Amino acid sequence: VQLQASGGGLVQAGGSLRLSCAGSGRTFKTYNIGWFRQAPGKEREFVASIRWNGGSLSYTDFARGRFTISRDNVKNTVYLQMNSLKPEDTAVYYCAADEYVSGNYPSYRYWGQGTLVTVSS
Repeated sequence: VQLQASGGGLVQAGGSLRLSCAGSGRTFKTYNIGWFRQAPGKEREFVASIRWNGGSLSYTDFARGRFTISRDNVKNTVYLQMNSLKPEDTAVYYCAADEYVSGNYPSYRYWGQGTLVTVSS
């Protein structure tokens, strides 16, 4: 499966963005999807994940309560709604897919190219 992340941009602190992860192929709906991010000079970290059927939502501590992950398997797209953004949310956000892995594990098989989110103070 091929993944295309989009929706990043420049936003002021307190603002919102919705990221999209579009997948190719009829099998996209069978993949679990995770969102990760990597800030400059830092390691990549887990943000949120959703299983193939839309269940088992998982969030890391900084995302819980501010970010919402969802998916539309008809449109082959997974979304990450990000509210109350903070400057420390500035990073390149990546989506990843795997048939078996879900949650905070780095071993997703397929990765998208990333979309840059910049939050100004």
